[in-house]
Amino acid sequence: MKPRTKARSVALQALYEIDVTDHPLGRVWQERVAESDLDTSLAEFSNLIVTGVFPLTSTLDQFIAEHAPEWPLDQVAIIDRNILRIALWEIIVYGETPIKVAINEAVELAKIYGSDSSARFVNGVLGSLVNRYNEIQQSFKRIMDK
Repeated sequence: MKPRTKARSVALQALYEIDVTDHPLGRVWQERVAESDLDTSLAEFSNLIVTGVFPLTSTLDQFIAEHAPEWPLDQVAIIDRNILRIALWEIIVYGETPIKVAINEAVELAKIYGSDSSARFVNGVLGSLVNRYNEIQQSFKRIMDK
């Protein structure tokens, strides 16, 4: 696994655990990092993802739900939902990851952690989101400015 993919994987595991158990974010992330062998910069990147995605979960979910209307969000697998949240956060909020890289990384995580259909589902939803990138970015900016 590539180093940044591994950092995303640690973030995904933390977000998944928080989603399933409601354990405190700080403790969960520290435990996941302690179990990994991430160097300092990758641990910081992983932490950036977790602390970036977590407070925006409901906002990110709104955008995901709009672009996967055939799948009510509560019926989307928890792992897929968190992969989509990470990718959307990287694309719209973080902005330092090229769109194609964010999508490819999300698909890779879906292949590793998701079901047989996860990669195709994640790719389809992110493709739909990217087709409306400017509109979504403006909407997200308006929400964040409130």
